[in-house]
Amino acid sequence: MADVLTIDKLTRRFGGLYAVNNVSFNVAENEILSVIGPNGAGKSTLFKLIASFLRPTSGEVCFKGERISGLAPHIVARKGVVRTFQETTIFRNMSVRENVIIAHHLQSRATLFGYFMGSRNARQDEQSFGESADDILQLLNLDHVANELASNLPHGNLRALGIAIGLATNATVLLLDEPFAGMNHEETMRTVQMVQGVRDRGVTVLLVEHDMAAVMKISDRIVVLNFGEKIAEGTAAEIQHDERVIEAYLGIEDESIGL
Repeated sequence: MADVLTIDKLTRRFGGLYAVNNVSFNVAENEILSVIGPNGAGKSTLFKLIASFLRPTSGEVCFKGERISGLAPHIVARKGVVRTFQETTIFRNMSVRENVIIAHHLQSRATLFGYFMGSRNARQDEQSFGESADDILQLLNLDHVANELASNLPHGNLRALGIAIGLATNATVLLLDEPFAGMNHEETMRTVQMVQGVRDRGVTVLLVEHDMAAVMKISDRIVVLNFGEKIAEGTAAEIQHDERVIEAYLGIEDESIGL
């Protein structure tokens, strides 16, 4: 498969501190790649660099061969690289369905004035966005709460709504920020299936996660960071037996990291 995302010698320095240091890897089309590492390893900074919320000190990120480093985040999202946030993008006083419809705004053909006047493009947008929202909610098993206020959703459904909002942008690459955080085992396994369903829809998934059991189950490949540097890359089986990875997690019970 072709690479859809290329991270080349990516570095971000804050003063004398290297948060990300000379990190390189590729993400293949239609794979699930996880980025793991201890707290402070640079995972969140890497995600911000890929989604262009931060500019790199050096190195670059390319999407389908085009450099996207330094572009405005909304431009990067419009191109197809979309980062989801844990709960900050959700309008809690609106319904689940309304949240997903609004998330289609990057695809709008009508102008703001057109929406105000009810133009033909605006009406077509509203119809297509509603149909797309219903399709996404069904895919993520949220159709039964479509008309529920987002503020009334339990934690697991809120996380699923965040993924639905990401899908509504018509993402090619979806960056998921700790999609399994705060979930019990049953909720985690449901969300694992949900993310696999997103990939089966043709979306490439890049995720940062601390739940190693979920990471080992879901990932096609794993990249491991420690102190801002890539120390390992490979399949779950390869990562499980990598001495550098085991050493980076010293002090954590083996069972909790799947090793």
